Amino acid sequence: MKINIYSILKPTNDDFDKIIKEFIKMSSKYAKVEVHYIFNKEIAKAQTIGDKDAQEIYTKTYLPLLKGFNVALDVLGKQVDTYAFSKLIEDKNEINFFIGGAFGFEREFLTKCDNVISLSNLTFAHKVANVVLSEQIFRSLCIQNNHPYHK
Repeated sequence: MKINIYSILKPTNDDFDKIIKEFIKMSSKYAKVEVHYIFNKEIAKAQTIGDKDAQEIYTKTYLPLLKGFNVALDVLGKQVDTYAFSKLIEDKNEINFFIGGAFGFEREFLTKCDNVISLSNLTFAHKVANVVLSEQIFRSLCIQNNHPYHK
């Protein structure tokens, strides 16, 4: 199983990244998990112009990456518990998670994804969302493989 996490975010090497890398390392016995931070000049410029322009650029950036099973994280998505999340990613060869930029996603992009979920009713900073998502991926893989982490 290959799991990609795509996030509209400037790459850094901070404490959040260390936590994310630790969850990726722990997940590696069950799946190959990679995090891809995407932030280019076009995204930077669009975010200063306005929400619609930024959303269009996010869609343009992410559309070529839609392959396998695609899940967008969006405030309007369905909230799932850990067991439902585990079932969501079960028996998939390639899963792509998409975390939008500061202005969220265009509805057009969300309709192209296989599933749209919300991590919480709360709004998280992108780095926090990446940590929560990477931990839930590891927890779900543990559930699927009867590893005691989840207990």
